[in-house]
Amino acid sequence: MTQHLCRFCKTPLVDTFLDLGRQPLANSYLSAEQLAAGTEQAYPLHVRVCRKCFLVQADDAVPADAIFDDGYAYFSSYSTSWVEHAKRYAAAMTERFGLGPQSLVVEVASNDGYLLQHFVAAGVPVLGVEPTANTAEAAVARGVPTEVAFFGRATDKALAARGKADLMAANNVLAHVPDIGDFVAGFPELLKPQGVLTFEFPHLLNLIEKVQFDTIYHEHYSYLSLLAVEQVLRANGLKPFDVELLTTHGGSLRLFCAHMDSDHRETAALATLREREATAGLGRVETYAGFAPRVEAVRDSFRAFLAAEKKAGRRIAAYGAAAKGNTFLNYCGTTTADIEVVFDASAAKQGRFLPGSHLPILAPADVDAVKPDDLVILPWNLKDEIMGQMARIRDWGGRFVTASPETKVLP
Repeated sequence: MTQHLCRFCKTPLVDTFLDLGRQPLANSYLSAEQLAAGTEQAYPLHVRVCRKCFLVQADDAVPADAIFDDGYAYFSSYSTSWVEHAKRYAAAMTERFGLGPQSLVVEVASNDGYLLQHFVAAGVPVLGVEPTANTAEAAVARGVPTEVAFFGRATDKALAARGKADLMAANNVLAHVPDIGDFVAGFPELLKPQGVLTFEFPHLLNLIEKVQFDTIYHEHYSYLSLLAVEQVLRANGLKPFDVELLTTHGGSLRLFCAHMDSDHRETAALATLREREATAGLGRVETYAGFAPRVEAVRDSFRAFLAAEKKAGRRIAAYGAAAKGNTFLNYCGTTTADIEVVFDASAAKQGRFLPGSHLPILAPADVDAVKPDDLVILPWNLKDEIMGQMARIRDWGGRFVTASPETKVLP
């Protein structure tokens, strides 16, 4: 039997958090030719918790370059609410840290320039670092200078030659790196002595409390708490000094970090969060037990809903060809016999098929031709945005449905 070791502290992993079986890659959308070939791959998706550092992590079953290749289909700018979130971040950081024409902002995992474009518009120099060439190309077209590279120790010195950063951002990427220690080790070299580094990541405590198991997929190697992240930071000469609680991705943290010997002082907000995690038991392995039965209950509720709707002769479609939806659908065993199609605004996904469930992906405008009775919103964190965009389904009596953390018809 393979001995799994913690990807950070190398302690043997003996405690299962959740086993979702074999799953296809959540962002590997299929062309008609690939679907017909029947060669789609699936990999184990088994999540464990480390008894020493309490990093919750998926088995390293898939190499990163198989996930983040040139066919990577996630473009951040297709979510208008996410672009607005990035715009607010840029404005807040510019004001708080006095950024201007003499500053440098570096974003790691800069995608298609969705965030750095706002700094560019404000006259602040930027540099993006992005491993996927197709999204980096879109960023450059927006006027965002971008290096195509995986970030870590091997790239930090080369990037630092272009200048050190006053602000570094790494939003929703910390969970995506297989070697979290090597990744974080790349930041100190690029960051000015009093520079600030911000991470945003979904908070593990919300995943547990709200049964957000659909945020688990191969692309997410780790599921993060302040408890675990703080240990990784300190091992690499960095410290957290402030935190903001965000509503994005079902409840995220924005962690402000700096060099250990910088002048930044710890805020009361950080101490409060540290105490909240301790009270919730994130430092006890027993807390992580019992999650699987709660996940099974969510699955069973959705299956019962689909069966009842099918018996009633109602047609069901979904919205959002998002990774979290793919985990959910595949864990529930959903196929085109249950849900006919899925709508998505991303042109890169339209005309393709969801991994595993093989639902065809259509443009949102095609909803008028399909006229579903129920529209299941898979990216539940964007439900208000999607309900606004697709409000016309109510013209023929269509209903909106969310399936996590429980299946319910929305008013």
